[in-house]
Amino acid sequence: MDLGLQDKSVIVTASSKGLGKASALQFAAEGAKVMISSRSEEELQQTAEDIQAETDNDHVAYTVCDMTKADDIQNLVDKTVEQYGTVDVLINNTDGPPAGTFDKVDDDDWQFAFELNLLSFIRTTRAVLPYMRKGDGGRIINLASSSIQQPIDNLILSNTFRTGILGLSKSLSQELAPDNILVNTVGPGRIATDRVASLDQTKAEKLNISPDEVRQDTEQNIPIGRYGQPDEFAKIITFLGSQANTYLTGQSFVVDGGMVKAI
Repeated sequence: MDLGLQDKSVIVTASSKGLGKASALQFAAEGAKVMISSRSEEELQQTAEDIQAETDNDHVAYTVCDMTKADDIQNLVDKTVEQYGTVDVLINNTDGPPAGTFDKVDDDDWQFAFELNLLSFIRTTRAVLPYMRKGDGGRIINLASSSIQQPIDNLILSNTFRTGILGLSKSLSQELAPDNILVNTVGPGRIATDRVASLDQTKAEKLNISPDEVRQDTEQNIPIGRYGQPDEFAKIITFLGSQANTYLTGQSFVVDGGMVKAI
């Protein structure tokens, strides 16, 4: 299947590692012009080199961007347009907020999670829309969490703002459809990333067991019987962001090996 991504301009935020990096790599492999971002220039430089080497695609650039800062987000979009002429695809992604129950988080935690995990998506979307509207439309994929279908214990901040992303995406899909801008939400389940490893470590310390025991216990609740790999998740993102997707918008998907039992 031709995904129609050759020379398309793609922004993938929070993409120096994990799901963001995997997604950027898949787009680059399809011939897209990719802009990656994170807070660490050193990590970005290495990631860009890794993707270029693996895909033989020289059109992989990077911009340092703190997703809690409006000026950084605008600069990211400006740099992308300066280098690639427009923005055809936006993959909104951020790190997860700190773990904790309701009694363990304070106002500062709530404000930080709001700015990182919801307001950042609003700002990036606002910044790219003029370019998508001037072109032939666009694709916006908002990365969330399996908590959009089923809350996760000890992640009150994520449970709250990830579902906020879901509402934002659904509303945008209705408003932007006349402009041929398709908006969807994808939530990862237990994908083998640094973030999941950190959550497993936290749970292991709380239960006084090893992270391997946490993982083995979790895998027993995944019908496929294992954690997913970043590239498996990224393939879904790449299709949704491609020209092969012409009619799918306003939907939410969980890539979790069947772990979530909600209908």
